Amino acid sequence: MTDIREYNFDTKQILSTLREWVEVESPTFDKNAVNRMMDLCSNFLAEMGGRLERVPGKKNLGDCLRATFNETPENSNSPGILIMGHMDTVHPIGTLRKLPFRIDGDKCFGPGIFDMKSGNLIAIEAVKMLMKEEDLPDLKITILITSDEEIGSPSTRSLIEAESLRSKYVLVPEPGLPDGGYVSGRYAIARFNLKTEGVPFHAGINPKAGKSAVKEMAKKIIEIEDLSNDDRTFSAGVVKGGQWVNCVSSECIAQVISMAKEQKNLDEGSSTILGLTSKLEGINFTVEQGVVRPVWEPNDGTLNLLEATKSICKGLGLPFSHGSMGGGSDGNFSGALGVPTIDGLGTLGDGYHTLNEHLYIDSIAKRANVIANIIRQLK
Repeated sequence: MTDIREYNFDTKQILSTLREWVEVESPTFDKNAVNRMMDLCSNFLAEMGGRLERVPGKKNLGDCLRATFNETPENSNSPGILIMGHMDTVHPIGTLRKLPFRIDGDKCFGPGIFDMKSGNLIAIEAVKMLMKEEDLPDLKITILITSDEEIGSPSTRSLIEAESLRSKYVLVPEPGLPDGGYVSGRYAIARFNLKTEGVPFHAGINPKAGKSAVKEMAKKIIEIEDLSNDDRTFSAGVVKGGQWVNCVSSECIAQVISMAKEQKNLDEGSSTILGLTSKLEGINFTVEQGVVRPVWEPNDGTLNLLEATKSICKGLGLPFSHGSMGGGSDGNFSGALGVPTIDGLGTLGDGYHTLNEHLYIDSIAKRANVIANIIRQLK
């Protein structure tokens, strides 16, 4: 292994750019908002001199970006390094009023700052630093920024898989593990769309004459969540039903997510939930499977990447650990395809998907250094 270098990343400047990114709110389902974020990122990548491509969004979702660096006649047709992240967030427009970008001691707060705008930025900054220091490897580097990871990547999976199969290594700067470690595998994930249809009636005259779709959905959610065990989990996160409080509800919809450590456990659970029906006369209950992320278990290529990362962390005086975890990422796709993948390369922090989302400022330069050293040593 070549020597390990500690680069002088400008944390203050990175935080300045990060503020611009965080203050462009980009919830997945707001196509225009996501595209505003893509415009900002596009400008940043173009200023770095990358060969930039804008990939139009599908299914009324935002666009994607693909930027290529270090491309030469010798490596242009060879598998290279893919850095992959998403710019969509779970936070709706207006979250900045409740969770403004702010620095408080050793923490920096903001919607999407930890998951995963900061991770994307430090990975891009790592490439920028290697270009400045003339430390790039011989491999071509592709940066893919996607728009719908927070809803399971329904419109970008084919793009992600195609780009992964053209790559020799995949680096994913999703948030790091709480102990400063890295992600070497991801649980299998499936989403389900539930619907109950009932019989409406005036709730103040004779509610028993109706059949409540909301009531039946409540029963089904309890039944489904009780299917959780040590091998898999079921959780309802979205429920919408009824139009008027004085009318017995005729329709209710819900979304359920399931995670499992092994694909067989997910498949068993999926089969069970898809087979559920309503036993109440007058109520129709249906379940449709939504997007799925395959289980990712580390192969020899990923384990070799982890060994290199372990040496880098040791050389930089940083902690190292790795493990598989729930909460899917686009690394599920590249890892499941067998492409050597290391995930969780982003900043350290806590509270993602909440109004307490933050990162630890001192992790910015440290984690950027790890990414830069991984890239420069890949062959």
